[in-house]
Amino acid sequence: MYSGFMSTPERLIEATRELLWERGYVGTSPKAIQQQAGAGQGSMYHHFTGKPDLALAAILRTAEEMRGTAGRLLDGPGSARERISAYLLRERDVLRGCPVGRLTMDPEVIANDELRAPVDETIGWLRGRLAELVQEGLDEGEFATGLVPGQVAATIVATVQGGYVLARASGSTAAFDTAVEGLLALLTAPAPSPTTG
Repeated sequence: MYSGFMSTPERLIEATRELLWERGYVGTSPKAIQQQAGAGQGSMYHHFTGKPDLALAAILRTAEEMRGTAGRLLDGPGSARERISAYLLRERDVLRGCPVGRLTMDPEVIANDELRAPVDETIGWLRGRLAELVQEGLDEGEFATGLVPGQVAATIVATVQGGYVLARASGSTAAFDTAVEGLLALLTAPAPSPTTG
C-alpha cells in the first residue's frame, strides 16, 4: 500500500492517519496499524512507545497537512475574496469528511489534552488566517462594511465542517456544495448603499 521508499516509522504514521480517519481512535488497534503498515509489533514499539504516541504523531502530521493545503490557497495570489473562494471551492473528498474535523468527534481524542491540542491549534490557526483575510478584504472594500472578521471566519469554518456532516448524512456531495455556494453568495453580496437623509 505504501511506497517501498518509505521508512517503517513513516509507514506506521501514515497507516495510523488513515485508520484514525476511517475508524477513530478506539477502532485503530495496534494490530490494525501494523497490518496496514506492513510492520511487525517489534518495529512499532521500537519507534513509538505505544498507540497514544503513534496517534499523536499521526494527528500532528494530519494537522500539518491541513495547514499546508489551506495555507497554499489562503496565502496564494488574488484578492482576499478570491483566496477565500479558492479555499471553499478546492477539491475535497467530501464524503470522507475532514480528517481534522473528524478528530473533534472522537471522544478519546477530545478527552486527551495532548491529542486534542494539535486539533484545536489547527482549527484556531485556520480561523485566525481567515479572519486576517476578511479584514484585508474589508480594508480593500471587497466586503460589506460591518462584517466582523472573527465572526465571518468562524462561519466559514462552521460551514465547511457542517457541510461535511450534511454530505455524509445524505450520501451526496450536493449538501456540501449548497452550503458553500450559500456562504459565497453571502460574502459576495453588494455592500448596502448609504441612505440619504
